[in-house]
Amino acid sequence: MIVDWVLWGLWVILVTVMVQWFVASRFKAAAPGAVPGKISAELSHDSFVFRAHRTFQNSIENVPFFAAAVLLAILSGVQSQWFVAWVWLYAIIRIIHMVLYYVIATEKNPSPRSYFFILGVVANIAVLVQAAMVLAGA
Repeated sequence: MIVDWVLWGLWVILVTVMVQWFVASRFKAAAPGAVPGKISAELSHDSFVFRAHRTFQNSIENVPFFAAAVLLAILSGVQSQWFVAWVWLYAIIRIIHMVLYYVIATEKNPSPRSYFFILGVVANIAVLVQAAMVLAGA
């Protein structure tokens, strides 16, 4: 039961990344002068094409590490409601991060999306700690 909820949370995370991929690809392809595989170095946060691209790239940079931590936790036998909670929190955080990246064009750091990024890091650490505790026999 625990693993089912975790796997569904992981499914939501992967579907979110796929949505980001489609959005980034669609808006980039529709941009004037679009070249496949390249994004203009002149674009910045004021461009939705840039923000959609960066949203997808941010997920490509972060989600694999979280997915690996989840896999490690499953294989090590983590069976806790906290594990489920951290996975679903991460899934929700990635969606909120995506929406904020899409709607807020800012060069400021930290931006509102930064706080959700940090919460994702905390969720990742929490899953790794749970896996380590089970591996250590705690």
